[in-house]
Amino acid sequence: MKKWMTLLFASVIALALSMPAWSQSTNANKQATTATAKKDDKDTKDTKKESKKKSKKKAAKKANDDKSDAKDAKKDASKK
Repeated sequence: MKKWMTLLFASVIALALSMPAWSQSTNANKQATTATAKKDDKDTKDTKKESKKKSKKKAAKKANDDKSDAKDAKKDASKK
């Protein structure tokens, strides 16, 4: 009987000591998922910023090309 009581007591102690490890592993998964989601959001925002910059550069280049074409047309018209 004493052996069974010692075994039961040791089992309860081992279970109590392992409980914090269970709770930490559960929280770590949630935090890792949150960190991954935050990184994905940041990557998406960075991609959007880059695409906006590219489109602004294209628009500015096109505007400059249009202005130079207009100047060339004026020069050609004045020559005639």
